[in-house]
Amino acid sequence: MTKIAIIIGSTRPGRNGEAVARWVYEHAAKRAGVEYELVDLADWNLPHLDEAMPAAMGQYANDHTKAWAAKIAEFDGYLFVTPEYNHSTSGALKNAIDFVGAEWANKAAGFVSYGVFGGARAVEHLRLVLSQLQVATVSAFVGLSLAHDFENWSLKPTAQQEAALTPLFAQLESWSAALEPVRTAAAAPAAPAEDAAA
Repeated sequence: MTKIAIIIGSTRPGRNGEAVARWVYEHAAKRAGVEYELVDLADWNLPHLDEAMPAAMGQYANDHTKAWAAKIAEFDGYLFVTPEYNHSTSGALKNAIDFVGAEWANKAAGFVSYGVFGGARAVEHLRLVLSQLQVATVSAFVGLSLAHDFENWSLKPTAQQEAALTPLFAQLESWSAALEPVRTAAAAPAAPAEDAAA
């Protein structure tokens, strides 16, 4: 069964991200043939990146990195719930992404963002970051406006935003499943030289 993480990309006290992620999860949990799981960065307490070796080397030294890598490796796809801070995503989310490398590769990602302009600029930055990690990002996304989808800082999404979750889930699920053969091939041991030449 396809397994997708809904990653809460803010750790700020008073954040809106948890309410947004729980709203997303409430709808995602009704989907058949796929398992969604909430992953809250606030539960992981990742420090600022403190690995001596680049993540691409896969030589993780710290226990918190190894645990985070194991969690990220569990999933076939990711749905990032991101705020927009200063035309980008949160530092906490970027830091969490940077901690590991191959665990993200050959998977799919989608986005639910929120901010003054719906968080669209945070999503654009995340698309660039994730492309470097060989993550395929789907085009459908939900951008929640602080002016129209919140009331006194409490989440009150419009019916239009709720309807927009359906194509987001559909694209993310289909791409996450479609990339499974790519992940399998990438994980397979390399053939001996004599077999490759045959």
